Amino acid sequence: MSSMIYLWKLFFRVLLRLIYRVEVSGLENYQQAGDRVLIIANHTSLLDGLLLYAWLPETPTFAINRDIAAKKIFKPFLSFVDLFEMDASNPLSVKSMVKYLKQDKKAVIFPEGRITVTGALMKIYEGPGLIADKSNATILPIAIDGAQYSRLSYMKGRGHVCWFPKISMVILPPEKIQIAPQLTGHERRKAASRQLQDLMYKLTYASFNQNTTLFSAVIVASKQFGKNHNILEDFSREVLTYTQLILRSILLSALIKKQSKANEHIGILLPNVNALPVLFFALQFIGRIPAMLNFTAGAFTIKRACETAQVRIIYTSRRFVTNAKLEKLAEELEHHFTVIYLEDLKQGINLITKLTALLKSRNPARHYAKQNLNTNPDAAAVILFTSGSEGHPKGVVLSHRNILANYAQVRCHINFTPSDTVFNCLPLFHSFGLNAGFLMPLLGGGKVFLYPSPLHFRIIPELIYELGATIFFATDTFLKGYARYAHPFDFNSLNYVVAGAEKLHKDTMQIWLDKFGHRILQGYGVTEASPVISVNNKMLNKTGTTGRLMSDMECYIKPVDGIEQGGHLVVKGPNIMQGYLSHDKPGEIQAPATERGTGWYDTGDIADIDEEGFITILGRAKRFAKIGGEMVSLTAVEELAMLTWPNINHAAVAVYDERKGEKIVLITEQKNPERKPLVDVAKEKQMSELIIPKQFIYTDQIPVLSTGKTDYISLTKMAAAKNTTETNEENGWISKIK
Repeated sequence: MSSMIYLWKLFFRVLLRLIYRVEVSGLENYQQAGDRVLIIANHTSLLDGLLLYAWLPETPTFAINRDIAAKKIFKPFLSFVDLFEMDASNPLSVKSMVKYLKQDKKAVIFPEGRITVTGALMKIYEGPGLIADKSNATILPIAIDGAQYSRLSYMKGRGHVCWFPKISMVILPPEKIQIAPQLTGHERRKAASRQLQDLMYKLTYASFNQNTTLFSAVIVASKQFGKNHNILEDFSREVLTYTQLILRSILLSALIKKQSKANEHIGILLPNVNALPVLFFALQFIGRIPAMLNFTAGAFTIKRACETAQVRIIYTSRRFVTNAKLEKLAEELEHHFTVIYLEDLKQGINLITKLTALLKSRNPARHYAKQNLNTNPDAAAVILFTSGSEGHPKGVVLSHRNILANYAQVRCHINFTPSDTVFNCLPLFHSFGLNAGFLMPLLGGGKVFLYPSPLHFRIIPELIYELGATIFFATDTFLKGYARYAHPFDFNSLNYVVAGAEKLHKDTMQIWLDKFGHRILQGYGVTEASPVISVNNKMLNKTGTTGRLMSDMECYIKPVDGIEQGGHLVVKGPNIMQGYLSHDKPGEIQAPATERGTGWYDTGDIADIDEEGFITILGRAKRFAKIGGEMVSLTAVEELAMLTWPNINHAAVAVYDERKGEKIVLITEQKNPERKPLVDVAKEKQMSELIIPKQFIYTDQIPVLSTGKTDYISLTKMAAAKNTTETNEENGWISKIK
């Protein structure tokens, strides 16, 4: 490198550090990449090329679109570097680039081809993947973050921009495109493109700092997106900014600190209102661990959950208890725990408390770190509880890193920006509602509207229309209910509609596409994975699947006796929980483990993975019936019912049968259900006769849990009771004949 080039690099490096406080890590990976290297980076702003020029040890050739190279604004910078002008529509450009790299050269290319206008990844072109494959070049991925918020980005009017945002650049370990030799032509091009897409997701994932805590991450978000940016609103129409959330959390924490101990597990019994996030972050500030309690579960289950998590204190609200008619529940809990009402805490707020909180909120990071309470990223951040379908609820302990890693994974697919409004009616005691519907948008600068119940099928569509919400998370059951009552224009503002927590049925997808023009993106997750494991996105979507595995995760399929297609889905990654708390071993965290070692978690779901990596969930392991020695999927039974009677809710359960061990009962909202229509559809679709139910139960409404999942426990009890009654009647009739 000539001394002149070195001086120019040094000049730009000093200038950029001074203005944008640029931090660069992973430079050692540059030397490990070798000589023939294709350097790829996400395209965030007009600064990207300059950043790479200033910090890369050598000056590589920059591959750039011919039309962009001709623009006057780029002329000054382009005079410093060697250019390889490309025409995306000309295959000869790709061949020339391959030939150039084969000379053991280094080149920089932006696979998106254009600067982002969303703050997230744009479309990834096939060319760069093909170039890497054909040239056998090593790929050096570089993640640029922060520049998308600068005045030199294309985000003006689309999100928060400022003059001098902090910029980071992470150089990841080098990788190679690896494709099976038998793949050729179009299939090989697709495989190369898919691998490059995954590398670009890895860039976005790596650019977010997971080595921190939830409270620290919110402080960083407030600086990044503006302290006075509106980020919370509830049904009372009270709006909170980052500053107000942090201030109120610190104020409330001063009162809670007197009533509790460091690292104590604290119960939260509240609906989706602003008080809940304030309480949640108040506990985070003083190193207490929130245990999110399901107020719809009943006193016995809540009591069991609290015993499991060794909860001594529960915070709730008198107004909530009265409005929800939970006086008996509160009274029962008061016999066993210290129940504290938020309204009563106000009496302890005086002028000194307010002034102290105000002072701390001016520099929350300093005062948070000063306490040295729960500032370890790998410490417990929250305790959630399983639904209890396997008996007594288990406590799921998620660390700060678990939750932040899952946010870093999900933001590769669903972008949360300051211009977004997330409508969240899913309860915050559920991982889908807490993490995807609340914490993730909060970290991404999006505004969250909290609504207390997902069951208001007429009100929610109208509110989404009024608010102009852009992101909506829900379950299949709820999406079907909203579609039934909503006006075709109510969901016009939505950019993302994401379904999770239960299987998304074809009739639900179709009505949303026909009536609202929205393609629902199906995802899959479990509480133990913080919760997202896979999700479809706008660029990579395969109907009927739950998308591809999140970045930095591994999985394998564990065979199950009696099931030919698929098996238990077992996963591992930074988002997998610390472990379970169980009632018989209170206070002891039991880390997940399988035959492959600690850290692997068996989801209990039967899944299949295709050659492109898309995951199809075939059903819960416990959602299979064994009939005459054959394993039959109850989910498949419900699919058959959906095809036969679309836009109606159905649920299949298995009950004891004297002859075949088990029999399938279909509980449906279809009036006068008969077996023949199901038989006809099964024949037409070439489906197995085993999935045709033997017995039917009509109900006005299929019961659902507060999380939106079908309440199979209640349905199984209903079917078992009817089965017992009919068996007794039949036995009595036979006795009379004898």
